[in-house]
Parts: sequence; C-alpha cells; structure tokens
Amino acid sequence: MSKTIAVIGLGIMGQRMLHALSTYPAFEVTHMWDPSEAAQHVARDIAPHANIPATAEAAIDAVDLIYLACPPAPRHVYAKYAADLGKPLFLEKPLGTDVAASRELVHHLEAAQLPTAVNFVQATGAALAHVQSAAISGEMGELAGIDIFVSYAQWPRAWQVKADWLRFRAEGGMTREVISHFMFFAERVMGRVQLDWAHVDYPDDELCETNLAARLTNEKGTKLNIFASVGGAQPDRQEIFIKGEKQSFSVRQFSELWVTDGEGFTQIVDPGANARLDGLHAQLDHFARMIEGKDHLLATPQEALSVQEKIEAMLAS
Repeated sequence: MSKTIAVIGLGIMGQRMLHALSTYPAFEVTHMWDPSEAAQHVARDIAPHANIPATAEAAIDAVDLIYLACPPAPRHVYAKYAADLGKPLFLEKPLGTDVAASRELVHHLEAAQLPTAVNFVQATGAALAHVQSAAISGEMGELAGIDIFVSYAQWPRAWQVKADWLRFRAEGGMTREVISHFMFFAERVMGRVQLDWAHVDYPDDELCETNLAARLTNEKGTKLNIFASVGGAQPDRQEIFIKGEKQSFSVRQFSELWVTDGEGFTQIVDPGANARLDGLHAQLDHFARMIEGKDHLLATPQEALSVQEKIEAMLAS
C-alpha cells in the first residue's frame, strides 16, 4: 500500500518532484499547497487528483509524509509543525539562510527523532559513489584537493526567472542554489572543511552575488577552492573537480562523471536523457528506505547545516 505525501511549495522544485512522484507508485500525492494561484494552476496539470486545501498545515495534517519545497523561512515553520506531528520529512536545500535559525531547526528535528533528509540530489548518484569508492580503494591515490567551478551567462537562469526571489541577496544567488550541492559533495569526499577566506561581489545592497572566490581546508590541510561568476556569452558551467595523485575526477552538470590520469578525460558515467527524473527517483528510493528504518544515502539535516554554515560565511565575507 502506498503512503500519502504532501508537496508544499509548487514552484520549480515542487513541480519537478510532482513529476517524479507521478511515476513513483510507493508514494501518492494526495495533497499539495502553495500561496500562488499561478503555481497551483500549473501543479494541477501535473497532479490533477491532489487536493489543495486552504493552508499548508491542513495539507500536512492529511498525509503520511511531507516534502517541503517552499523558500527557507516558511520551510522552517512547516518542518517544525510536521515534526511535532511525527511525520517524516524530505526538505529542499538549502536548509536555510539564517544559521542560528537552522541550528535551532536541526535541534528541533533531532529531538523529534523522526526520519528527516535534505534533497542534495548527488547523495544517491553514481558519480559520488564512484569517487568515494576510488578514494577508499586507493585507486585515485591520495586526495590532492578539490576545485568547484560555476559560471553562468545570467542569474537567475532563463528557466528560473519565475522564481523571482532567486535574484535577491536575502535568500537567492548561485552560491546557495548551486555551490551548496558541490559543497555537500566535497564534504562527503574530504570531510568537514573550514573557511580560510572568501571574496564576494554584489552589484548593490539588494541583488545577489555576481562573483565569488573562496578557499576552505579540511583537518588534513587539503584545500577546497571555489570559483564562481555571472556574465558573458557562455553555456552554463557547473563542475566539481576531485584531484587525486593517481586519478582525478570531473563531475559536470551534477551527474556526468569523467576521469583522467593526466592524459585527457574519459567519460565513465553518462546519466542519459532522463538524468533529472532518474536522480529524483533515486532520492525517493532512499527516502523510502529511510522511513522503513533501513540504511540510506540521503543528506542528513546535520550535513545540510554544515553546508549552510560555509555558504553563509562565504556570502558574508
């Protein structure tokens, strides 16, 4: 028997999850909610049989499981509400923008002792699994460092423009939305890191960052370098480069994996045309494992908090 799930927040990520859930029989979307009538209209086309009640709380009350894709501030409110009802949670990233509030949320979720995860989609992907395996086996040799490269012609990107909050400094920007994914990946490979320095450029007091450079270091002294920029005619570049003494790995566009021994790159993971949907289905597989009490690879709230602490420290530099 499938479990019922509510999708709270029907913007881009909420719609993508609705599509994924529509072909995932273990969970049934019976309720969804968003304050925007326009978002509700789009969501009805994806999940026509789901109910849209007057409030998010009413949707949460009615189901077994909760997926929260709303912006960070209301996400904290609804997460605590669901946790107090004992309902398993799947949260979108970033965990938040206010570090103190996120720490309090994590403590609240720990006290509730219920299954909770954060949607860093690379957590269950083949690229991370392969890199971790190569590191453990010694195939890649000693880790020499990790570099993150992110650049865009514009931000928000064309497909994101309806999510207007992404262009503002308060909650948006490429560092929170994209670099956070690669920060999570990096900490899974090299352990927790600490910020050494960061430089960030803002066009004014309201809009989000346009350039960022930073260096972080793990407890062994291994460096994580980050380079990000917006502007100029270019395709999107989203890459994390894991440098080993014997082999190095390039993860491009989140799920492509390339390897080099110093003589050019060879692709070893091609996610195919359905990469986004397959990635979300893998996340849902592990969400199902989590709520059954089985081992899973999803990002924990504690890992998401660690990522947020570094992201917000860089943005405040």
